[in-house]
Amino acid sequence: MSQAFRNSLLSLRDMVVSAGPLALLPVLLLALAYWWLQPTPPKTVVLATGPAQSAYEAFGKRYQQALAAEGIAVQLVPSEGSMANLQLLREGRADLAFVQGGTADLQAQDREQLQSLGSLFVEPLWLFYREKAARSVSASGRLDALPQLQGLRVNVGTAGSGVPTLMGKLLEANHLDTKALRLSQLEQTPGTVAFLAGDIDVLVFASAPESPMVQMLLQTPGVRLMDFAQNEAYGRRFPFLSPVTLPRGVVDLAANVPPADVRLVASTTALLAREGTHPALLQLFAQNAQTLHGAAGWFNRAREYPTTRLSELPIAPEADRAMNESVPLLQRYLPFWVANLIERMWLVLGVVIAITLPLSRIVPPLYQFRVRSRVFRWYGQLRSLEDDRASGRMPARAVLQALDELEAQVVKVSVPLAYADELYALRNHIQLVRRKIPPA
Repeated sequence: MSQAFRNSLLSLRDMVVSAGPLALLPVLLLALAYWWLQPTPPKTVVLATGPAQSAYEAFGKRYQQALAAEGIAVQLVPSEGSMANLQLLREGRADLAFVQGGTADLQAQDREQLQSLGSLFVEPLWLFYREKAARSVSASGRLDALPQLQGLRVNVGTAGSGVPTLMGKLLEANHLDTKALRLSQLEQTPGTVAFLAGDIDVLVFASAPESPMVQMLLQTPGVRLMDFAQNEAYGRRFPFLSPVTLPRGVVDLAANVPPADVRLVASTTALLAREGTHPALLQLFAQNAQTLHGAAGWFNRAREYPTTRLSELPIAPEADRAMNESVPLLQRYLPFWVANLIERMWLVLGVVIAITLPLSRIVPPLYQFRVRSRVFRWYGQLRSLEDDRASGRMPARAVLQALDELEAQVVKVSVPLAYADELYALRNHIQLVRRKIPPA
């Protein structure tokens, strides 16, 4: 190995040893911040949806597909509906869930443990009835008021769907006792089968128009959709309901389905998240909500939903930013996980830089001290030999022998070329001391 190469390696080693502790400090700070902040979201998230063939299930699958592109696996948990979803959130068995406004009784702790990602879409209350059965209470075979349901067989769905709770409020407002109706609480699919078979006269459920069940029933002969003639009054009485209109021909323009405008009442469905759900996941869901629910629909114009204006629970800050602000600059050019990491660690990076920049000033003096100490430590021995000779403690022969040994050690010392002058100065000083000793 050439001496020049040895000198280069030595210089590099000195630099690493001098700057190593300082380089290790920001690494440790970043590692500690990463452990504390946990900027990277978990790879799996649990989303509570709803019954089979419901709009909740359909939207859940769309979110599952959208987040898979970001490396996040969305585990879908089927349920009876809004009430069941809310319970899953309370018990921690779901991270996010679809919950319809007005169908669930929110508790005081829900406002502390849950947060909303905004209202996603309008979910009307669909009240389908068989025209043949309706003729027993209305000569025209048409229903347009809830008191007309007396004596009919009405299925309002399971308690977990939240529809029985909602219907209970509406029936109470119409001074109707539930005992005046022949109520049943079958699940949506079995209830629809029984309805089509003639075992049930009225089928009530809440769902988005994207539901296959809604699409099918709207085009089934002999089945009609109840017209809520008082939908404006319902909207004034109940803050969680809005009057909406199903436009004539919106289902099928060629077949003119429905044949006339149908007035309905509807609530908005929100995507709720439990406390502790990773902020990056909330941001991902809120961003994808704009794509999945932003198109025009039967009851809304384009970009009217999702919205943060209608919410029974506090809005998550991530959802508010995602829906009401432009896409972050980094996310426009970088993959989500990289942009998210930088966005959540930038403050820590600033602190680390603020700490390490002043400390970096000690590296050059430390490096200089380390190199020069390799030369200067021999001056102590040289001065000691000179003092011993001057005081007579050592004979001249012994001092010369010690100087020879010292010079042999100094010859082996390697320093960077920038400090070679100090090494040669040491060797000259050894010769200077040697010349002061008279020959024996």
